[in-house]
Amino acid sequence: MTTLPGIADVHAAAARLSGLTIETPLIESAELNSRFGGRILFKPETLQRTGSFKFRGAHNKLSLLSAEERGRGVVAFSSGNHAQGVAASAAMFGVKAVIAMPADAPAMKIANVRKMGAEVVPFDRFRDDRMAIVRPYLDRGMALVPPFDDPAIIAGQGTIGLELVRQAKTLGVSLDAVVIPCGGGGLTSGISVAVKDASPGTAVWAVEPEHFDDTRRSLAAGARVSNEPGHNSICDAILTAEPGEITFEINRRNLAGAVAVSEDAVRQAMRDAMAHLKLVVEPGGCVALAALSTGEIDLAGKCVAVVLSGGNVDFGTYAEIMAA
Repeated sequence: MTTLPGIADVHAAAARLSGLTIETPLIESAELNSRFGGRILFKPETLQRTGSFKFRGAHNKLSLLSAEERGRGVVAFSSGNHAQGVAASAAMFGVKAVIAMPADAPAMKIANVRKMGAEVVPFDRFRDDRMAIVRPYLDRGMALVPPFDDPAIIAGQGTIGLELVRQAKTLGVSLDAVVIPCGGGGLTSGISVAVKDASPGTAVWAVEPEHFDDTRRSLAAGARVSNEPGHNSICDAILTAEPGEITFEINRRNLAGAVAVSEDAVRQAMRDAMAHLKLVVEPGGCVALAALSTGEIDLAGKCVAVVLSGGNVDFGTYAEIMAA
């Protein structure tokens, strides 16, 4: 198996991203602290470049490609946030980007990718094989920029963990837990590497939508398992078939556990983010906040960091959820 990325890789990624990424703040709400009985510190990657954490990993990956590789262009597959991260990074390097995106991805995400100059190749999320879609471009020599199961991607996402640890120290608090949205596991695994290095006693939790809780069930089984077909979710950003090989190997070592949340809980979390944090958070980006209401994570008297991973949601979808 590929060598697992470690804390040195995360620090190296932070150096490459310095001056390019936004160090998103930690914010809190007295109302939510009171509701959950602890101190909840939110990390809004909704404010990151391209509206999600994905720019971090994508840019770190492109930074590590040779000039010759970048010259041949890059190809990726994504429901939208990774696509935007890759498109923005490719534009900064001046390289061609082709991105396969589900035809049912939010229109805003598809439009943003095209606006940044990348070519979009639509596919059916449930019927088509992503690798088969991008294979012709790989055969032409374009470099694959995977969405999560790649050491450079994981290390880039891990820079959030470095910021969390540093910001908590500035506030004079010790983090009892960090709660993170989880699709393929790149964000959770990367953050866990940084957090566990600095604070081994901090519990790291992954959160997934119900019916797409492959990491939760894989942790229970001790091996990677796939999701049952036939389900859909409003959490388009984090719908994966199964955990990545590299991400699961890290997550099974570092995670305290994983929580599955309902669609209704996600919708309520989005309304809470708007009402109490004044933040627009997309469904997949809000699952970690939704998990606080499940009772599965010990919050009483604790200091807990919650990652809000993205805010790229279509206006119509958002308005409908807010109005409910």
